[in-house]
Amino acid sequence: MNDILAADTAMGPVTLRVGNLDAMTAYYRDGVALQVLEQAGPRVTLGRGTTPVVILEHAPELVHASPRDAGLFHTAILFDSEEALAAAVYSVARKYPNTFTGSSDHLVSKAFYFSDPEGNGVELYWDRERSAWSWAHGSIEMSTLYLDPNAFLQENLTEAAAEEPLIGGARVGHVHLQVGDIPSARDFYVTTLGFEETAAYGPQALFVSAGGYHHHMAMNTWNSAGAGRRGVGLGLAQVDIEVPGADDLGQLIERAKHHGIETRDDGRTVSVDDPWGNLIRVAAPVE
Repeated sequence: MNDILAADTAMGPVTLRVGNLDAMTAYYRDGVALQVLEQAGPRVTLGRGTTPVVILEHAPELVHASPRDAGLFHTAILFDSEEALAAAVYSVARKYPNTFTGSSDHLVSKAFYFSDPEGNGVELYWDRERSAWSWAHGSIEMSTLYLDPNAFLQENLTEAAAEEPLIGGARVGHVHLQVGDIPSARDFYVTTLGFEETAAYGPQALFVSAGGYHHHMAMNTWNSAGAGRRGVGLGLAQVDIEVPGADDLGQLIERAKHHGIETRDDGRTVSVDDPWGNLIRVAAPVE
């Protein structure tokens, strides 16, 4: 049994349950500059090119969870150039100026933070080349340095990108969750799911990845220490993870069984709930 996820594992789209489908679609389309890839009744898929990034499911009968509950901290959308990131940041800042919550240079990346109209965290970011990342004793070196958003835009926003922000590729780079405690998160996301730990900050935060990325997922207890299982509410519905092949799914099922974790398997996807009821769906390409 292989204990870790394949090196070329990647994140798929994040699915959100939303109360106002029109307003949320407009935010991610007109603000974040994603394209509507598919619209079918109460479900809208947005992304770039053929890559889905956010899936919105209309659920007006549900209510918002407490900020102290487990669930989504943010969906982090990775852009392939600083120009493309600047275009998206400028687009959101111009059309939804009150949703900006901050920006940071994390050494491995440059990131801008927002809160969508229903309070879901959104990170827009760009990665430095891996050769510029530093590792010490098996942990990635990250920081939270001041990043001046106006200076970033002045340096990277072209006139063309300001006019048409739909440039370059974008995909989910990582997903950051709120959880009740870090040891349970480590047991599930590292020991069972198969990510490797890349950084930890005591009982407060854990960063994990496949293939030496800085992090594909993160979990923190900053607002949610002690949180139990989630009820069904607005916000996070599902996190998708993409693995290279069916063998990877088989190994995941073996690991889960070994650790007493129940999975649902339809042959192409394996679904599993983390300790807080966050639905994680792992999929392999159709062969």
